[in-house]
Amino acid sequence: MKQAILNQIKDRLVFCYGDTVGQETFERVSELLAGSADGDFNDSRWSQEDVLLITYGDTFLRDGEKPLETLHDFLKTHVKKAINNVHILPFFPYSSDDGFSVIDYQQVNPDLGDWPDVEKIGEDYHLMFDFVVNHISRESLWFTHYKADNPPYNKFFIEMKGDEDVSQVTRPRNTPLLVPAYTHHGRTLVWATFSADQIDLNFKNPDVLIKMLEVLLLYLQKGARIIRLDAIAFLWKELGTKCIHLPQTHEMVKLFRDVMSFVKPESILLTETNVPHAENLSYFGHQDEAHMVYQFALAPLVLHALHRGEGNYLTDWAMSLEPPPKGCTFLNFTASHDGIGVRPVEGILPEREVEDLITSMHRLGGFVTTKSNPDGSESPYEINIALFSACRETYHSNGPDQWQVDRFICSQNIMMTLQGIPAFYIHSLVATPNDLQGVEQTGRTRSINRRRWDYEYLLALVDSGRTSNAEVLKRITNILQRRKKHKAFHPDTPQKVLNLGRDFFALWRDSEDLRFPLLAIHNLTNDIKLINLSEIEGMERFSYWVNLLDNGGVSNAETKYVLQPYQSVWLMPETVDDVSALWAPYTD
Repeated sequence: MKQAILNQIKDRLVFCYGDTVGQETFERVSELLAGSADGDFNDSRWSQEDVLLITYGDTFLRDGEKPLETLHDFLKTHVKKAINNVHILPFFPYSSDDGFSVIDYQQVNPDLGDWPDVEKIGEDYHLMFDFVVNHISRESLWFTHYKADNPPYNKFFIEMKGDEDVSQVTRPRNTPLLVPAYTHHGRTLVWATFSADQIDLNFKNPDVLIKMLEVLLLYLQKGARIIRLDAIAFLWKELGTKCIHLPQTHEMVKLFRDVMSFVKPESILLTETNVPHAENLSYFGHQDEAHMVYQFALAPLVLHALHRGEGNYLTDWAMSLEPPPKGCTFLNFTASHDGIGVRPVEGILPEREVEDLITSMHRLGGFVTTKSNPDGSESPYEINIALFSACRETYHSNGPDQWQVDRFICSQNIMMTLQGIPAFYIHSLVATPNDLQGVEQTGRTRSINRRRWDYEYLLALVDSGRTSNAEVLKRITNILQRRKKHKAFHPDTPQKVLNLGRDFFALWRDSEDLRFPLLAIHNLTNDIKLINLSEIEGMERFSYWVNLLDNGGVSNAETKYVLQPYQSVWLMPETVDDVSALWAPYTD
């Protein structure tokens, strides 16, 4: 098995670097991998118990305590076993972009804690690390060596003269692509896809690859179960192309997966590609690239459906989804540390609907980030808003209404029923509203959804039991405890999306070998709705069904089932074993 992986690595290196350099690089990679222990893997990377929490290392601040220790306290006290995977966003020394402009890949930011603090969280939860592979901070030692013309770093970055035609290059930002650098041999321009502080690495130089593989191996050694390839789509550059999704980039993704399989067979590779849906799916490759890809179109579509009270576009999109390849799955999310991307719904939501959604989010305190186009124009890239604030009212209302919490919980329930692994952003879990003060302090619109909580203040809100923060946290953790008991929610269990009309989003989670299927129905409106269950194909298989979310029962012969505004029902056959245990409130 390991020899087969080595052969694949060699082929990929030859593809990217040619026969001679590819062979030489392979010998260096082989040395890096020498001595890796043989790992046992039972071919079951995930289960219905897998749920991911996305958080910064310093989301919670308490006097006299390292932020990573405070985070661990919150996890143990308020999350417990409801979630089993934690994505600690870049926790390395950095110079900008809240961690994604990394100064040192191999150190923990001392303002957060140290490696033992990270590993301690890893004793209770699986960990996901960011592999910020495309770029590094201008303040890094690597870039300092580059400016001083010190080998091998003097060839680590992409130098340009400034007269090259870069008009075809895909731009995810509206900042200049080429930025000045003052080096030992004078002023030059270097490639910077995301900002003047984030300088792209030159992967055409195999020395860069070797250095980055050393970083990857360290992360696996430190306990990472999931590796997230940040901004991976832009990795390889070729003038005269769009410099996105190039064949060499895909080969590099495959190579990273090969290395992970060689060293830690049970590890999971996740690609971050905030691009139109079809392009995003290309990173599954032929079951040889990412194990997981983000379901980027889900967040804007769920927000649109609940804001409009109409699920047509969400349903049509979900019905069109091809199942993930064998051994692959989706990471489903409705909010993250970044904004809600609108590029993933190109060709799914009409342009007018996107414009109306952006206008509405402006009214709710949000912002929009733009990207530059080849013709010099700009277009929307993402909406910056806290999801809980985005659920404060609807397109049709004249202001805030009483349904904010229920509307928000409905958005999370939709995510939890779809095939894949659900991921919760920490600020969704505790119902954090827009942080406009953070935007004013940093001057960055993404700060609206990156609040740093005074931990004692948040605990007071949560422990009171009477705040939206307390209600959302309690309801979500309770639902997750119920959810993880059922194989219908296993990431590999197929889904069949139903069209029950624009007021609903509904689907089956079912397979031929599944004893107990699940029917999920979500009311997307603030009206009481009636549904005729007897008309839904598949209900006739069992005579009596129970709503997993509230223990209420219903006969398959019921002519009408009443759904309250934004109510979700997860119907499972009454014959599920150990019913009392499955429906007992979460008290752990």
